Amino acid sequence: METTEIHNTLRRLLSGDRLSDAAAEAVFEALLGGELDQAQIGVLLALIQARGASVDELVGGARAMRRHVTPVDAPVKPGEVLIDTCGTGGAAKTFNISTAAAFVVAAVEPTTGVRRVLVAKHGNRSRTGRGSAEVLAALGVNIEAPPEVQTECLREAGVCFSFAMKHHPAMRHAAGPRRSVGFPTIFNLLGPLTNPAGTDRQLLGVYAPELVEPIAGALARLGSVRAVVVHGAGGLDECSTLGPNRIAWVENGETRADTLDPASLGITPPTIDLLRARDLDHGVRIIRAVLDGEPGPTSDIVRLNAAVACVVAGAAEDIKGGWTLAGDAIGTGRAREVLDRLVVASNA
Repeated sequence: METTEIHNTLRRLLSGDRLSDAAAEAVFEALLGGELDQAQIGVLLALIQARGASVDELVGGARAMRRHVTPVDAPVKPGEVLIDTCGTGGAAKTFNISTAAAFVVAAVEPTTGVRRVLVAKHGNRSRTGRGSAEVLAALGVNIEAPPEVQTECLREAGVCFSFAMKHHPAMRHAAGPRRSVGFPTIFNLLGPLTNPAGTDRQLLGVYAPELVEPIAGALARLGSVRAVVVHGAGGLDECSTLGPNRIAWVENGETRADTLDPASLGITPPTIDLLRARDLDHGVRIIRAVLDGEPGPTSDIVRLNAAVACVVAGAAEDIKGGWTLAGDAIGTGRAREVLDRLVVASNA
């Protein structure tokens, strides 16, 4: 991309214009190729963030990022479905719900034509020190496992962890400006749209309600078979048990806004404090307790997220059916066995 083109793109953004998907793809391709300097990257990210990323900008940016990802070969066989449960982060802090839900989803025994659900969990470290990478490492998972080992994890455990910083090497060009600006940028939204295993089904939590529809629109344009985008009650980037959730369904290139009320499953809303992890060790203990079948608010919220993911995967006809499947996966110990198998396979 010529310097003049970069300057013109930044001027357009400064004037309030939004980028087309092609223009966004071109400027993010230039960024990831090292053609933009640090000041230009900071300006690009700030101008987009100032008025929110459009669907076109998300689609173009994701297409560019997908070309630069280090891929994972997903061994999906007939009757198997591949899904991700990655969120944007940046929401109210709880224990790592999406990570716990991944083990449950990989352990379900579907009641539909789906034979098995595989979970390619995409994630990163968190500024709180309690992100999926830190939690999984504390649980004994080798988060640095290379792509070929991740493939084996999918075969053996039904779940793998793709450490974002290892799969998006071109992101090094934006690392400095992202740290310097001190606020979330479009890259927080693009990460969940660029799973290294190429998942076409997804449960994706976002940190703000106004992001639900744009992210759903981007997923539809990027070819998702089925997805749910959610902003949870209480400000969570998860399906929340604190109250009704704002969600959007994505299927066959179309999106549909909806509300998910946990009361429909008989869940009593807890307080947010019952879902918080004081530190990494506490968060790990919560996940182990959930997988060991300890009932309560933490189990309920993991089970709710797993239930929705089951519907996205086609493993259950509806959320009530997914709720039953998730409860069975936990109660029989299969979810805990998935974690145990992942620990072994990732360290092989």
